[in-house]
Amino acid sequence: MEQGTAPRSAEAAGWSERRARSVARGVATTHDLVIVRAQGAWLWDSEGREYLDGMAGLGVMNVGHGHPAVVAAIEAQARTLLHTCAHTAWNAPYIELAEALARRAPGDFAKKVLLVNTGAEAVENAIKIARAHTRRTAVLAFQQAFHGRTYMALTLTDKAHGYKEGFAPFAPDVHRAPSAYCYRCPVGRQPTTCAVECLDAVRRQVAVGIGEDNLAAVIVEPVQGEGGFVPMPPAFLQGLRRLCDETGAVLVADEVQCGMGRAGSLFAVEQMGVVPDIVLLAKSLAGGLPLGAVVGRAEIIDAPVPGGLGGTFAGNPVACAAALAVLDVLEREDLPARARAIGERLRAAALAARPRCPGLGDVRGVGAMIGLEFVHPDGSPNPGLALAVVAAARRRGLLLMRAGVYDNVVRLLPPLILSDEETRLFAERLAGALAEAGEAA
Repeated sequence: MEQGTAPRSAEAAGWSERRARSVARGVATTHDLVIVRAQGAWLWDSEGREYLDGMAGLGVMNVGHGHPAVVAAIEAQARTLLHTCAHTAWNAPYIELAEALARRAPGDFAKKVLLVNTGAEAVENAIKIARAHTRRTAVLAFQQAFHGRTYMALTLTDKAHGYKEGFAPFAPDVHRAPSAYCYRCPVGRQPTTCAVECLDAVRRQVAVGIGEDNLAAVIVEPVQGEGGFVPMPPAFLQGLRRLCDETGAVLVADEVQCGMGRAGSLFAVEQMGVVPDIVLLAKSLAGGLPLGAVVGRAEIIDAPVPGGLGGTFAGNPVACAAALAVLDVLEREDLPARARAIGERLRAAALAARPRCPGLGDVRGVGAMIGLEFVHPDGSPNPGLALAVVAAARRRGLLLMRAGVYDNVVRLLPPLILSDEETRLFAERLAGALAEAGEAA
């Protein structure tokens, strides 16, 4: 992540100085702003400036800021029961949310649910569960992957700069294979002729570098997030499903960023013809409160012995009540369909602006999860142009941020409650930012 480049007032500079004195240096931010209020798809900073939110709290605010149903659920639960640790006694919202997620998750089989606090915790526990179930240790992750900042999650993450520097050694028996990044195909094919030959590299890695009898889990993001908003082709995910079926490994779908309606369906894998053994959720699950979930086959989730899973705040009743309200809003307002409509409009706007921004090399994504990849004339990554687009958008009152292992992708990640007029305004400001940055390049 990068610091914002817009000029700062004395008040903003004061907040920045206070932050520098008190907050850990390792906590980076894209925009050096202090947000004091939010509603729907809008943000206001400490100086009263208004922004259209193109980041959604890094994919957290799918149902928008301050959705009345979510706020009401939080208020009611906070008045009734603020907290009881699941290790001391159950709370009803934990069990109700587990039932709701098990009902909705892909797969016609019995499922169970573990609630945690974050996406990284969901990842950590998924690997623990897979190892306990298979009694094996090896885990396969992919290039461009991001799975979090705790130690196992960080080991699974591919990018060193900004994430892994200075933190080695990492967890053992974690292996990495090429992912199906079609714009930068790891085996040199073109998207129009690709038969997912990168699966051959994955299979060779398992057969030769790991050993099929050693493989406990394959963990994959159906749409890579921090890696550049790269959707995995259905054939690639289907090949991973066959590989896990053949080897007895657990297939884990990390939907922390692409799930909960973001990709145009409640779970992204629903569009890809794949049923994972375990699916991971967090970010937008509780509408702004910390909550994650590990949802999977009952016999796999039950592999750890009692006491092997949990946490003091995991399954907090207020967060669970918020999540139940979020699920209701997603379905009642049909926000997955809204995600598809928003994504189509923003994709069209970016493609229409491409002649004025020749460095826009690729426009990709599913639902309201669109990545714009910027390149030099020779096709090499151009992080400077991506940063210029973020800065130009901010000047127009649209907050965006970068992604990608080369920091050359701008992510479009708005709340799913954008109205038609807000979507038009988002597209207009985006097109203006692309033109400004492209003409200045």
